[in-house]
Amino acid sequence: MKSITLRFYEELNDFLHPVKRKTPFQYQFYGNPSVKDVIESCGVPHTEIDLIIANGNSVGFEYRVEDGDYISVYPEFESIDINPIQKLRPAPLRTPAFILDVHLGTLARYLRMCGFDSIYRNDYTDVEIIELSVKEKRCILTRDVGILKKNKVLRGYWIRNQLPVKQLEEVIERFDLAKMIKPFSLCIECNAKLNKIEKEKIENLLPPKVKKIHTEFYRCPNCKKIYWKGTHYKSMTNLIRLIQNKEKE
Repeated sequence: MKSITLRFYEELNDFLHPVKRKTPFQYQFYGNPSVKDVIESCGVPHTEIDLIIANGNSVGFEYRVEDGDYISVYPEFESIDINPIQKLRPAPLRTPAFILDVHLGTLARYLRMCGFDSIYRNDYTDVEIIELSVKEKRCILTRDVGILKKNKVLRGYWIRNQLPVKQLEEVIERFDLAKMIKPFSLCIECNAKLNKIEKEKIENLLPPKVKKIHTEFYRCPNCKKIYWKGTHYKSMTNLIRLIQNKEKE
C-alpha cells in the first residue's frame, strides 16, 4: 500500500467529504495510477481543475503518482507564484457558448435571456451532450458530476445551486460574464438570434391590447415567436440589473 498527501483549494472542496475540505489528507493506493484518476476518485471532475502541483512542480493529468508525493490541486483563477506553470484547462472561449443537461432547462432560458448561446433539450443523452460540446466548442453545464469525469470532456462546470436564479448568478460570476450580457438578443425558446420586425407585418398575430400599446417588436426566424417589451420584459430586466449590480459590488 502506497500513500500520498492531497490538498484541494477553493471551490474544488465542494466535491469532497467535509473532513477532507481545505486541509491536507492522506490518500492510499496500489499500483501506479495517474494523478487524474486519483483526483477523480476523490469526486473532483477534471474539468474543474486548472493546475496541479506535485512536490513543487506543475504536472499534467498524465503524471503517475509516487509513494510520498505531496500534491496540490487548484481551480481556475487560483493565483500562485510558481514557475513553470502547466495550465491544464483549454484556453477560455472568446464567445461563451453552453450546452446544458436535462436538469437545467430553466437556466438555459435565463442564459438565452441574457444573450448567451445556450442549447438544451430534455432528451439529450450524455454522449450527445459531450459530442456537441466538443464539436461546437461548448462548455457543459450540469448537475451531474459523472459526465464531467468523461475523458472526452474538455470544458464543463458543475452547477452548485438548485434555484434557477441563483444558478444564473453562479454562471455569470464563474465565467465573468456580467459585461457581456446582451439582453433579449436571443430567442428564449430556441436560442436563435432575434430580428427586429415592423409592426405592420405581424399585426394580425398580436393580441388586441398588445397591438394598441406597443410599437417595437422582435421575431425569432426559427420558431416564429414574437417578443415585445411587456410586463415579462420588465421583470427580466430587473433580474439582469440585479445581477449586474451584484457583480459591481
